[in-house]
Amino acid sequence: MLIDGFGRKVDYLRVSVTERCNFRCQYCMPEKPFSWVPKENLLSYEDLFKFIKVSIDEGIKKVRITGGEPLLREGLDIFIKMVFDYKNDIDLALTTNGFLLPKVAKKLKDAGLKRINISLDTLDHATAAKMAQKDVLETVLEGIQAADDAGLKIKINCVPVKGINDKDVLEVLEFCRKKGYVVRFIEFMENYHAKDSIKGLNSDELKAIISSKYPDFEMVPRDTSSPAQYYRFEDGYEFGIIEPHKDDFCSACNRIRLTAEGYLIPCLYFEDAMSIKDAVQNNRIDEAVEILKKVLQNKPEKNKWSVKDDNEVSTRAFYQTGG
Repeated sequence: MLIDGFGRKVDYLRVSVTERCNFRCQYCMPEKPFSWVPKENLLSYEDLFKFIKVSIDEGIKKVRITGGEPLLREGLDIFIKMVFDYKNDIDLALTTNGFLLPKVAKKLKDAGLKRINISLDTLDHATAAKMAQKDVLETVLEGIQAADDAGLKIKINCVPVKGINDKDVLEVLEFCRKKGYVVRFIEFMENYHAKDSIKGLNSDELKAIISSKYPDFEMVPRDTSSPAQYYRFEDGYEFGIIEPHKDDFCSACNRIRLTAEGYLIPCLYFEDAMSIKDAVQNNRIDEAVEILKKVLQNKPEKNKWSVKDDNEVSTRAFYQTGG
C-alpha cells in the first residue's frame, strides 16, 4: 500500500506517454511551436511498463494513460495490452481529444482498455475550430461514436471559457444526457501556457446556466477520491463539475503522475518532481520504488488555485502531465 506524507492512500497512477498534441487549445498550449522533446528522451513502453508493474505490486489499482495526446504515440494498443495482461482487473483508462479515435477505438478496447475520457468543448463547428485552432469537431464526434460502438465506458470533459464556448454548456450537457455519457465541466486552471485573455466559468456560473433549463438538480454526496462534484437530475442523469479553486478534493487525493520523460510528479499544480528514468532503464527497480516513496512523502496537502491564495498561476505545462 502506498501512503503519502498526509496519510492519504495513493492507488491511482496517471502516465503521460507523450507531450505532443495535434490541437492548440486556448486554455492549454495555444502558442506552443511544433517542436518537441526528441523521441530518444522518452521512456520506452517497456521502461514505462517496468514502473507500472512495480507500482501495481505496491498498491496502484487504476492506471490512466494521458499526453499531450496519447494516440499520437504509435503502438499504444500494444502498451495497453502489456498492462492488461499483467493484471487484467486493473482499472485501465485513457484521456484523449478524440481526433484519432475513429481508427483505433476498437483496437484499444480489444487490448484491454476499459474507460475513456474525451474532450468535447462545444458542438458548434466554428467554435470548436476557434478553441482548438483546427477544424476538429466532425472527427471528434466520429471518435466518440467509435468508442461507444467499441463498448468503452465514456466520460466527456468540457472546459467552458468565457466569450468562446460558454454559450454551448447546455448543448453539450444535452448531447451527453441523450447519449448516456457523464459530462464533467472543468473550471479553467490558470497556467502560464494558456492564452493570456482566457477566463473560465466558475462552478456557480455553470450551475446558474444549467438551472435555467433544469432547475431541480441536486448535489450528490461526494466520492472523496474524485475531483468532481456530481449533481443529479430528477430522471437520474448525473453531471460533474471539477472545481480546483476550492481544493476540497485535495484532502482525499489518491493520484500521482509519471511523465513520458520519467518524472514522477506528486501534484498537477506543483513543479516538484523526481526522475525514475535512470533507475528503470538500468533495471534498478528497488531504487525506482524508493524514489516513488520519496515523491509520495513530498506530495503537498493541496494545490494553490484557491481564491484565498489570489488564484496563483501554475507554471506546469499540462500537456506534459496529462492535465
